[in-house]
Amino acid sequence: MPVPAFRQSPGRTRRRRSHDAIAKTHTTLCPNCGGAKRPHAACRECGYVRPGLQVKPTRPEA
Repeated sequence: MPVPAFRQSPGRTRRRRSHDAIAKTHTTLCPNCGGAKRPHAACRECGYVRPGLQVKPTRPEA
């Protein structure tokens, strides 16, 4: 198995890792119940998608 011929500098290592950050998830407020939900997805609290369409919520009632 080959090994690196030269050690990489810290700047080069950091430059390579600059694209590895995890992006924050965007949330919006559900117009039906006011809970946080992801855009273009059903609300996890009440199952609201759009007017006239509601699905079963994914969270069990506690």
